[in-house]
Parts: sequence; structure tokens; C-alpha cells
Amino acid sequence: MGLIIHHVDAFADVMFGGNPAAVCVLPEPREDAWMQKLAQELNLSETAFLQKRGDGYNLRWFTPLVEVELCGHATLASAHILWEQGLLRDNETARFHTRSGLLKAERRGEWIELDFPALPERKAPIPRGITRALGVRPKYLGRSRFDYIAEFESENTVVNIKPNFTLLSTLPIRGLIVTAKTKRGPYDFVSRFFAPRAGINEDPVTGSAHSVLGPFWKGKLGKSELLAYQASKRGGVVRVRVGDRRVFIAGKAVTVFQAELKETQTTPQAITSLRGPAT
Repeated sequence: MGLIIHHVDAFADVMFGGNPAAVCVLPEPREDAWMQKLAQELNLSETAFLQKRGDGYNLRWFTPLVEVELCGHATLASAHILWEQGLLRDNETARFHTRSGLLKAERRGEWIELDFPALPERKAPIPRGITRALGVRPKYLGRSRFDYIAEFESENTVVNIKPNFTLLSTLPIRGLIVTAKTKRGPYDFVSRFFAPRAGINEDPVTGSAHSVLGPFWKGKLGKSELLAYQASKRGGVVRVRVGDRRVFIAGKAVTVFQAELKETQTTPQAITSLRGPAT
């Protein structure tokens, strides 16, 4: 049997919602170029590659264009697959060694909670390129380790923004988070995430962005536990709990299908043998 690829919708409780990710559990190391080619072939916002080590798993994430340093939804998808496939016991903590340090995941009933680093932002000047790219000037702009975060007065502005992705791709950052306080249902805030520079015009639900959004909205609302909605076309619900230097990001996940990668030596040739999610 060839390498099995798992297609998971993360931050979703039904198929075809949330953010899709591919998960590959590797029996042996693979070259960076091979992983990048497979991620390009699959053409999802992220493909996660895991390899077992003594105290957990090495985890790397690739967009169709580049390897990234932190990804939430593909980490959530990876933990989901480890439990679903019996590679971890239900009560066992998933431990991931990554470019952003040790990340953990635990099951909380139907939810999976990720233990991520907090990524606080600092106020930044508003580049002319952002206003031109979005067509509207934010009321506040901050910059975190990876991204800009732009706050708007109205959630309708966030929902209706139609960015110029060519202009956004010229900004020297991974991506742009747009956000606003909301009166929508039980949610505290809404957001969207754009990362054309990384090959993702709009990411459906971005776990790592909530490492920024959590501390940001805790400061605004005075709450350490928040419920968020990412208002992309697919949409997704994220629970956020803010600690001192960590942010705990929770969501649900659903396996959509599994596929077997047919290989000649180490070159991806075709994906075959589609089958439904494990039961």
C-alpha cells in the first residue's frame, strides 16, 4: 500500500465547511522538494506532514507555494487523524515538534484544543498599500510576528471587503487579518484572513491568526474566553482561551476522504483508491 493522504475539514462539524487540509503521516523522511510538490499537487491551503519521533511527531506545513512556520487548521486536522487512526489513545495528548516550537493538542469532548504561542501585535503605521488593496481605511492597524491585523468599526465592512490580491501580495508580511466586534449570535468577533503572498488569497478558517486575535480582543473586551467566527465563504467557529503566553484554540474536525498515493520511486504520479472516512 502506498502513502495514505487524509483530507480533513478543520474547524467544521460537517463536511464541506471550515478549512480543508491534507494530512500525510510519513513512515520515513522525505525531501523538502517532494513535500512542496505534493502540496502543490493537492492545491489546498495547507498540507501537513507528520513523522513519528520518540516523544511525539515532527510536523511541517506547506502551502502550494511555500513552507510556513505556523498553521492552526492543519495542526488540528493532524491531531484529529492521529486519534481517528488509533495512532494516539483518546485521552493522550498530541505533541508536535515544529518550527514554532512544541505545540500540543487535547480532546475536549467533540472539540480539539490546540496549545499555541500567543502572538501579540503592536500598533503600526497604516501603509497606503493596505487602504488601496482593501478599498477602505482600517480604524486600527497592528503588526504581529507574521501578519498585519486591521480592525474595522463594522462587521459588515469585514464581511463585504473585496481585496485587490495583487496589491496585497506586495506587502512584506505573511498575511492580513481583518476583524471587527460583532453582535452576531453568541460570537464576540468576526475575522477574515488574506495571504496571497503565501499562495492563499483567502484562507477559510485560520487557527494561527487567533494567536493574534485572542490577545487583541482580550485587551478590547476584557474577556479571556472568546467565541469567534471566521466569515469566509465556507466559514468556521473557533473557541479561544487566552493565557499569559499561550493561546488555546479549539475547533472540530471531520474527515472527508482518504486516498492512496501511487508512486514511482519518490515521484507522485496519481492519487487512487478513494474511500470514505474511517468509522
